[in-house]
Amino acid sequence: MATKIIYFTVNGRPERAEFPIDCPAQDVKDLFRAAAEAGPHDILKLYNPKGNIINISPQLAPNSPHSCYKLEVVAADCNSEHLGSELAVALGFDLSSMEKRLQSLEKKILVEAGETPSIVYEMKRQVESFREKLESVEHLSWLGLFKELSESTHKPSPFYHKRTLRKTREECEHVREKFLQMSSLEVSEEVRQYLKTPTFDNWQWEDAEIMVLLQVMYTDLDFISTFNIELEALQQFLYEVYRRYNNIPFHNFKHCFCVTQMMYGLIWLTDLKNKIDSIDLLTMLTSAVCHDLDHTGYNNAYQINARTELALRYNDISPLENHHCAVAFEILEKTESNIFRNLSTEQYKKIREGIIKCILATDMTRHNEILNKFKSILPVFDFNNKDHKDVLMMIMIKVSDISNEARPMDVAEPWLDCLLQEFFNQSDMEKLEGLPVTPFMDRDKVTKPSSQTGFIRFVLLPLFIELANLFPCLEQHIIDPVRKALDYYTKMEKALEREKQNWAQSENTSKLKETNTSKELETQPEPGGS
Repeated sequence: MATKIIYFTVNGRPERAEFPIDCPAQDVKDLFRAAAEAGPHDILKLYNPKGNIINISPQLAPNSPHSCYKLEVVAADCNSEHLGSELAVALGFDLSSMEKRLQSLEKKILVEAGETPSIVYEMKRQVESFREKLESVEHLSWLGLFKELSESTHKPSPFYHKRTLRKTREECEHVREKFLQMSSLEVSEEVRQYLKTPTFDNWQWEDAEIMVLLQVMYTDLDFISTFNIELEALQQFLYEVYRRYNNIPFHNFKHCFCVTQMMYGLIWLTDLKNKIDSIDLLTMLTSAVCHDLDHTGYNNAYQINARTELALRYNDISPLENHHCAVAFEILEKTESNIFRNLSTEQYKKIREGIIKCILATDMTRHNEILNKFKSILPVFDFNNKDHKDVLMMIMIKVSDISNEARPMDVAEPWLDCLLQEFFNQSDMEKLEGLPVTPFMDRDKVTKPSSQTGFIRFVLLPLFIELANLFPCLEQHIIDPVRKALDYYTKMEKALEREKQNWAQSENTSKLKETNTSKELETQPEPGGS
């Protein structure tokens, strides 16, 4: 079997990786992670000799010991620990130590045996399974563990982790400094092209790097030159956006990036640059960047039922989406972060109107209204018709917003885990506060596959298919992967159902045996009886 040899350094230490040319991407990443002795939540960065960030993938170009790549490891959340980790320590387990020891042993085996035995993968699976179990019991009281809900402004988000809801000043300044240091790096052409595809893997990029990639999007779509956007203003805008996304499992800065990156990819895949005006493209990309600003992890139903400040302010009409818009324009009102400050009054007015329309369109209660409108104009769609373009822009941000399942499974599935974590947190809070419990968020009723099969079949596919009717090239890029995801979760759902039935059957058999044994004992003559 043909193999590829990659030479690189970790903290100045020379390393060599060898893997088959058809090796799965995740195996390549695991190989580099083991070489760097990195934890499962650490972020790896690989630089070529020119200092450009390159993707860790099977497509890495072979090199020599004289042209080593440089591998760096950065902890994503080095200052925070999940409650599950704390619980593990309290119970006498050190998961971090277990993981590092496992990775060290794996590296040794790789060197001596040339391949990773299946037992190692099984051990890794068990460690990860144990971590997940510990982190999923935060809402339970079987160990008397309840998290206190502080009344302070920076209160911890209940249950799901102990980081403050808002980012701390130290956290923001650290990322800002890193971003500014990296912002002058020239991102390689390979990464620039990769950034235009729906297969982009967000998990290998830390927040400062994500800001660099967002800067690349504005640059490569020629917004900087076309609209005279000053680089300092763009960097300050991106920093303010980063700062105003909260520490919550799903609707966070990485989600902002994924939605924006999908929008960016769709713009290139559909050749929209040659179909609509640049100002409309700028509106769409900026809407994606800002579409979930200051989301607190609780949806509109919760806001309205709990009579929150947002629900009262916006009269129960799309409270979250109205808030996201308001925060976006708060940022743009500041001269230092106003990327539109060199536009004419008319241009600004058009962009503001477009951003508001796009962000408000992400309220899922309007889904059928917008989709039906798009379907009605499709047969006569005209790129020169403003009303048609407005609906298309709303459809594009809607597609981008719920596009995770169009990505490779190893990118998409962790996002589903994050979403369910946020959903379960909301339903737990609804139960605590005596509010109506959102059915699709109830951890007692929802499973991972059941949460996806209906959503993909009745929401995702109909929406994506209509967009592909206008742009047939999207069939292979976003519809085929979504169909595969539906098949994957359908099989998982059936497997869970079989397991449930087998368990119930086993329970019934056990009870029947117990009943029969009891009856036999009752009919036995007593010792010494006649």
